[in-house]
Amino acid sequence: MTVGADEAGKGPALGPMVAGAVRADPDDLPEGLADSKQLTETRREELAAELRDNPDISVATAAIPPERIDAPDTDMNSLGVAAQAEAVAVVAEENEAVIADAADTDEARFARRLREAVAEAGIEVDVTAEHGADETHAIVSAASVVAKVERDRRMVEIDGQYDHDVGSGYPSDPTTRAFLADYVAEYGELPACARATWSTCEDALAAAEQSGLGEF
Repeated sequence: MTVGADEAGKGPALGPMVAGAVRADPDDLPEGLADSKQLTETRREELAAELRDNPDISVATAAIPPERIDAPDTDMNSLGVAAQAEAVAVVAEENEAVIADAADTDEARFARRLREAVAEAGIEVDVTAEHGADETHAIVSAASVVAKVERDRRMVEIDGQYDHDVGSGYPSDPTTRAFLADYVAEYGELPACARATWSTCEDALAAAEQSGLGEF
């Protein structure tokens, strides 16, 4: 049995970052796994359902909410470790091998930090971390799919809390940018789902403030 770990939603301005972990015999994994970004939404959901429905495969997710992302005493590399460790600790068994997509420029450092974080949860594992592991290891592709599907599910829930479409949450999404601009213009503050320290959100506040000064 091998455990794969990856995260989704590291860069968005809205919503949580979500890590996924999958424990399986590689021979039990469904066909067609790949980096979640290379798959259609429908195919991701199909694969995630296959993984969860297989009694021989263990699946777990862990989410880091915006307020934790905004905390001044942390950073995205540390949060990537924390999220993956939380998910891995749910499915891994003692001394199993974990392959993780490295959420750090230094693969060895990420592997060490992830191993230590899982050990703090009471489980000793052997961790290998690689950049692009979701493209080269099917078990990590599985974790990538699980994380992305859970992240998307949570974004649908967030979308239902507002009158306007929030979009994908990514800074490059014009729907997300329009949502932020409209929300700040109406309420004078960022929505609860926003990562307030992200430049996209800071820009929305600054634009609204400038607009108000112009009207004055």
